Parts: sequence; structure tokens; C-alpha cells
Amino acid sequence: MSFLIRVQLPDRPGTLGAVASALGEIGADILSVDVVERSPGVAIDDLVVELPSGRLPDVLITAAESVEGVEVDAVRPYAGVLDTHRELELVEEVAAEPVKGVEVFTEGVPKIIRAGWAVVARRVPGGVERLAASTAAPETRAVELPWLPLAKARILDGEEAWVPETWRELGTELAATPLGSPDRVLLVGRPGGPMFRAAEVARLAHLAGIVSVVLPD
Repeated sequence: MSFLIRVQLPDRPGTLGAVASALGEIGADILSVDVVERSPGVAIDDLVVELPSGRLPDVLITAAESVEGVEVDAVRPYAGVLDTHRELELVEEVAAEPVKGVEVFTEGVPKIIRAGWAVVARRVPGGVERLAASTAAPETRAVELPWLPLAKARILDGEEAWVPETWRELGTELAATPLGSPDRVLLVGRPGGPMFRAAEVARLAHLAGIVSVVLPD
């Protein structure tokens, strides 16, 4: 079974290799590594690893944190694609069929930023209208989005009153970005985390900005 493990580690030569060795000792096979964020002295990486059948994911945390200075932010099952550079492909798919562009974009975004789901919604008189939703998007919908209109991409507080109870129960991390208009937004969720990082939100905003050019109003 594959898992996504997000780690904070000292940004120095050999640390990631030490983590890989520690994971290898418990039989875990690293399938991909994605750099999420870099700051002075610290790196945030996403590792997709395959764990032998019968092994509990807790062993991943123990193994990774056996390396000095390493902290595990989150571990969750992962069933997405391993190609982390699908932005261009997704933009091309949207441009090829703009009429269905919102649906295509919404379905593709979670695979790129490793989110659980995505929805596109807009503010309308009296509430919120859902324009599109990815396959795994929750059936329970937010009745209102009090942060609309949205001027720029941001991380949202998943414990606020507007968040449906079922989302909160799953510990869903949330982020949103305008999609061609402050009143039309892309909302993405990660049930159980990990939290969205600033670099991921910037990547989301950049992608939404490119795609919005070819989307119908």
C-alpha cells in the first residue's frame, strides 16, 4: 500500500538520504520525492512510499524520526498519480475543450497538489453555487463562504463556523484561490492533512491564474 508522508528535515546534505535509508530498513520503498517548501535551514518534502502488506503506517513515522532533526507532519494513504509536473498537461486539456474546462480543471487539480478533493464555487444572490466538483468531493456542501469575494489565494481555517461539521470531523485542511474572478473560487481540501504550505498555495494560485484565461466567464 502507498502512503504520502510529509517530513520536515534539516536542509543539509545527506539528511534525505538518511531518511531513505531508515525507511528502507523497515521495508518501505520510496516511489517519489516532491519538494514542497524551502526556508533557511529547513526543507519540507513529500515522500510517496510503498509499505509491505501487513505493516502499519506508524512504522513510517518511527523510522523517519529516527534521523536527527526530522519531524513527520502527516502520513496518509495515497492513491494518486506519481507525476508531480502535470500542470502543462492539465492546462492543455482545459484549453482543448473550454466549455468543459471548469469540470476538467476541478478533477485534475487534486492530483497535482495532492489534495483529497476540489470544488469550484461562486457567490450568487442568497448563497453559494457549486459549479464543479472532483470525484472525491464531499456531498455535504458549505451553505456560505463568508470569505468571498476572495482577492488572493489563502489557507483557510478548517474549524470556522462556515465549515460543514463532516469536514471538521475529518480534520480537513483547506485552501482557496480566485478563479478568474474574486467571486469564483477553487476550494481544495485534504481530509486528515497535512496542512497546506505557502509554496503549495502559491502553486495553486499560479495554476488557477493560467487556466482562468481560457475558461468561459
